[in-house]
Amino acid sequence: MNPADFVSIVLAAGMGTRMKSRLPKVMHPLLGRPMICYPVQAAFDAGATRVVCVVGHGADMVTSELRARFAERVLMALQPEQRGTGDAARCGAAALPDWNGWFVIQYGDSALLTCAAIAALVAHASASTGPLALLTSTLPDATGYGRILRDAQGRIVRIQEQKDCTPEQRAIQEWNPGVYAIRADFFRASIGKLTTNNAQGELYLTDLVALAAADGGVADLAWDAAELHGVNDRAELGLRERELSQRIALAHMKNGVTLRSPASICIEPGVTIEPDSVIERDVTLRGKTAIARDVHIDVGCVLTDTTVGEGAKLLPYSVATESVIGAGAKIGPFAHLRPGTELAEDVHIGNFVETKKTRVGKGSKANHLAYLGDGQIGRDVNVGAGTIFCNYDGVNKHVTTLEDGSFIGSDSQLVAPVTIGRGAYVGTGTTVTQDVPADALAIGRARQVNKLDLAPRLRARLLADKARREKK
Repeated sequence: MNPADFVSIVLAAGMGTRMKSRLPKVMHPLLGRPMICYPVQAAFDAGATRVVCVVGHGADMVTSELRARFAERVLMALQPEQRGTGDAARCGAAALPDWNGWFVIQYGDSALLTCAAIAALVAHASASTGPLALLTSTLPDATGYGRILRDAQGRIVRIQEQKDCTPEQRAIQEWNPGVYAIRADFFRASIGKLTTNNAQGELYLTDLVALAAADGGVADLAWDAAELHGVNDRAELGLRERELSQRIALAHMKNGVTLRSPASICIEPGVTIEPDSVIERDVTLRGKTAIARDVHIDVGCVLTDTTVGEGAKLLPYSVATESVIGAGAKIGPFAHLRPGTELAEDVHIGNFVETKKTRVGKGSKANHLAYLGDGQIGRDVNVGAGTIFCNYDGVNKHVTTLEDGSFIGSDSQLVAPVTIGRGAYVGTGTTVTQDVPADALAIGRARQVNKLDLAPRLRARLLADKARREKK
């Protein structure tokens, strides 16, 4: 076995009472995914052989989420009764009774902890002679955290939890982030020695540090505090999300993406953006959205699980969900692409146009005020303003097909299922209830009648009626 092989134990059994929520703390979302997903992913990215998640409060919900995202790569360990972090770690280690490498123990709310920090700690632990290593950091005010206590030679001797600290110890600025690498054999031999003789009456995982200090010593690795903070309440949840968002934004900018006012832009971790694309302020990119090169996404757009082709332009306040936008397409402003929309190259979907489960061929346009639901639209089709695909009969959805080169006049209603043939023309204001053959002209509107010289007499009558009503 490689000396640096490790298993990660993620402690996620607590209720998180300060969140004041029925939702388990680790299930609160950060940038679109529950916070528990971040430490688990970081452990795998750092090279963890397995990850064990210790669950308790909301166990079924946490388990379901981790199974959906990581399948059987994550083992679940139940802590039936929340008796402290030491007991939780014991439950986690019991899931892998034959493991002889290192345990890396971290908390389920450590959403900002990077794989680099975990890998560095494991390397540091493996190079040391002691059975335990931990990350440390300093803060001007470490209130709420356990303090690192050292002897006259600067060696760590133990960790004192905040509630057990003396006034002098509370003034210490070096704090315990709660990330440990512990040799499995030492852990199993020592975990039974923990007691509840403390202010909270719990089994403290931190008490293993004093035992390790007496059995070969404790290795410590200083790390940036910005990566080490957890989440205890809604205020800290908001802070961690902002910090995570800034980290993601910085990575995209270093990769060649222009972000205007990056603090106003929300980009979730699963989003990919290729270089030379430009994202304007107040844009939100969610899920597995993928942006190709030279794309311009203007102010206020919201994209979820959407693929955008090279050179496409999204004008302000357009929304797309589970859609495909082809290269060179132009979308918006105020367009709404609902799930199942697939737009080919150079398609134009303009202001206040809504699409749903509709495929649009190369070069086709719907520039104004249209609803295109359950449609198959060919190449070089023009859909006029006010066109509606009447796709729903109250029970079933039906398909409207517009073949290549057809032209749909403004204010037309196409009652599905219906097909407009290649090169056909639908006159403005037509309600189409039957298929239109290729190259045919369909007109379905009432005949206009002009009553000569009637307008002045009609106007006079209306004014007289108004005057009588006002006298009453």
